[in-house]
Amino acid sequence: MAIPADEYARIVRMDATDRRILSLLMEDGRRTYDDIAGRVKLSAPSVKRRVDRLRAAGALVGFTALVDHAVLGWNTEALVELFYRPGTTLAEVARTLRDHPEVVEAWSVTGDADAIARVRTEDNADLERLIIDLQRTGQVERTRSQVVLSRLVHHGGD
Repeated sequence: MAIPADEYARIVRMDATDRRILSLLMEDGRRTYDDIAGRVKLSAPSVKRRVDRLRAAGALVGFTALVDHAVLGWNTEALVELFYRPGTTLAEVARTLRDHPEVVEAWSVTGDADAIARVRTEDNADLERLIIDLQRTGQVERTRSQVVLSRLVHHGGD
């Protein structure tokens, strides 16, 4: 698939300093322009201009708070494969999953399942309650879950 000319121009214009700024912001979105400037050897106003340009180009889409779910008591993490009733739209899938705060992320996927959700719950009993809640409306015909035992690799984010 060809990259549209305007997107290609945005990609080409991002240099190593832009990538370093993005990396620093991914590590800590609350970094000051002064802190970033010291790390990339630019002035704070130059960093601000680059961040503004990255935001305008769509490379930097926002800032968010990351929550340590274990501190909140949500100790069980699982991947739940969801198999929906035929004819269920992606909009309905997204709406169903958004209604559950335990759903941290969800994706439509290829393969047998229609979607996969990463969920955080207090414990296994709470995970079971969530799965029953998801199946209650009849849109979710069945699920298949894998409980996460430990995280092996982590590259920022949650």
